[in-house]
Amino acid sequence: MIGRRATVAAALSVAAAALVALSAAPAAITVPPKAERGKAGAACRAGEAGPAVRVLVTGLKDRDGLLRLELYPANDEDFLAPDKVLIAAGKPFKRVEQQVPSVEGTTMCIRAPASGRYALSVLHDRDGDGKFGFLRDGVGFSNNPRLGRRKPAAGAVALGIGPGVAQVQIVMNYRRGLGFGPLAGAERTNAR
Repeated sequence: MIGRRATVAAALSVAAAALVALSAAPAAITVPPKAERGKAGAACRAGEAGPAVRVLVTGLKDRDGLLRLELYPANDEDFLAPDKVLIAAGKPFKRVEQQVPSVEGTTMCIRAPASGRYALSVLHDRDGDGKFGFLRDGVGFSNNPRLGRRKPAAGAVALGIGPGVAQVQIVMNYRRGLGFGPLAGAERTNAR
């Protein structure tokens, strides 16, 4: 009888330990549909204190399509990683989209999940297909690094976002020869 009680007690102890381990495991993160990814809580609201970044987008080639501002973790592994992968891993990712306005000097604002270091990208999706087209679309990054044939390092585009609303300018780049660069007359600022 004592042996049986010990066996039952041991089984109950193992079951309790398994329940504790399950309750301590992180809950699975549901990845929203593609059209909604990163948009929840991403856009700034009037009078909001931050943490956020107000981005002045300059050097647009034309007024066609959409602008997509995205916030990524400031490390090479996660910078420009697929949104689905970042969201599933519980990593910071935010997205704000808008039609390209009819005037130069468009301002967009994106909220950060907390104060810290992040990397920003702006896509000028000229045909509105939701993808980056190397031959047609434009791109810009925080700190306005010089672009070649590959994405910039996360360290080159990383910026600190504090508890307030930071302000930066991003100059758009379009295909020029084998690489990317700003249009003639577009001024590159904050370049490293």
